[in-house]
Amino acid sequence: MLATIVRKEFTEMLRDGRVRLAAVALLALLAGALLHGRAQTRALVAERAAAQAATRADWLAQPAKNPHSAAHYGIYAFKPRATLATLDDGVDPYVGVLTWLEAHKRNEFAYRPAQDATGAQRAGALTAAVTLQLLVPLLIVLLAAGAFATEREHGTLRQLLALGVRARTLGAGKAFGVAAALGVVLVPATVLGVAAIVGLGGDTAHDLPRAGMMVVGYLLYFAAWLGVVLAISARARTARVALAGALGLWMLTTVLAPRLVTELARALRPTPSAAAFTAAIRSDLEQGFDGHAGQAEAMEAFRRRVLAQYRVDSVSQLPVSFAGLELEEGERIGNLVYDRHHARLWDRFAAQERVRTASAVVAPVLAMRALSMGLSGTDVAHHRAFAEAAEGYRRTLVTAMNADMTRNARGTDFDYKADRSLWGTVGAFDYDGPSLGATLTEHAGALAILGAWAVGGVLLLTGAVARLRP
Repeated sequence: MLATIVRKEFTEMLRDGRVRLAAVALLALLAGALLHGRAQTRALVAERAAAQAATRADWLAQPAKNPHSAAHYGIYAFKPRATLATLDDGVDPYVGVLTWLEAHKRNEFAYRPAQDATGAQRAGALTAAVTLQLLVPLLIVLLAAGAFATEREHGTLRQLLALGVRARTLGAGKAFGVAAALGVVLVPATVLGVAAIVGLGGDTAHDLPRAGMMVVGYLLYFAAWLGVVLAISARARTARVALAGALGLWMLTTVLAPRLVTELARALRPTPSAAAFTAAIRSDLEQGFDGHAGQAEAMEAFRRRVLAQYRVDSVSQLPVSFAGLELEEGERIGNLVYDRHHARLWDRFAAQERVRTASAVVAPVLAMRALSMGLSGTDVAHHRAFAEAAEGYRRTLVTAMNADMTRNARGTDFDYKADRSLWGTVGAFDYDGPSLGATLTEHAGALAILGAWAVGGVLLLTGAVARLRP
């Protein structure tokens, strides 16, 4: 009996011209989003690899100069384009793609594509992730809203129950029938997605497990929607009421809730403007923070400590270059200030993300969005990991320049020049992002909420079917 119901539901949906049109349109949108994302990823990977190689070549080709001048010459760090950004570009268009690494400064990221976008583009591109998160639930509403309500209106629900068909069997048959019809769209879309990822030639051992976990997340998300919409249909008196209720829920939880929650997160955990953030750092660098001495006082105290350490009376008696030591001490003090302010900023971003994740208990799209960006390598956590890695490389580079100056510039200081052999002692910037385990730990809350929604959808449908009346 169950198989008969599934086959009947599946066949009816495929025969419905409106359903076929919606399914074809959705599949076309998914295919278009995947092809566009693939082309964009391929182009960006090539561009950034070429730019990184060029900036490395420029660093190595510097003529003889003072090491501190070389540290100021600096080098660019380009954020790599994750292969799975083909599916979900996350925050990447808004946070910048490169940063300039130089002495004394921790520069912010530059070249944010969203800054050059039109108003419509800034509202969000139609990526594969957006299509799956917003439009597939809409298709589920179209497929499932009338499943029970239409039978009730036509009088066939009474006949089925009178013939001895168990309500639980009827509910399971309709759920599997809708899922089978949905699979006509999602199975080809999954094949296209995997082909797009593999075709980019990335690290499949890294990408495919993440894609697999993404599939698990979407299955939970769709299962939740299917259970809830079928439960609405089972309780509604007419198909029109069921459709209106399901559409209202879709509009509230997928369109309005994310925007409202974003504003709520900003209000509860506000972040400083770029100007205020820069001004606060500059103030601490010049005047000190938390009772620490200002820059001038700190450097004078450092001079006295160095003289005492080497047991000499003046800088000229030091066996090393005081200028090199002073520059490195300035870096150390500056790093304390930058670490303090950036840690506060990252903590605020993390707090905002916790607000959004907690709000997913009423809007599962928020949990799916967080998990999708995390697995795609395009969330704030991945951007932070790259920013910290780039900053660590900057400090390594600057320390190497200062150390060479300290060893070799005694008596000449800034007139000392190093040759090209020094530039090569600093290796090329190499970055490996967070592991899959770290990402799943970061988004364990989102995954748990999706699981709870899926279970809740099944329980809600089971309860509605148990009370099913003609």
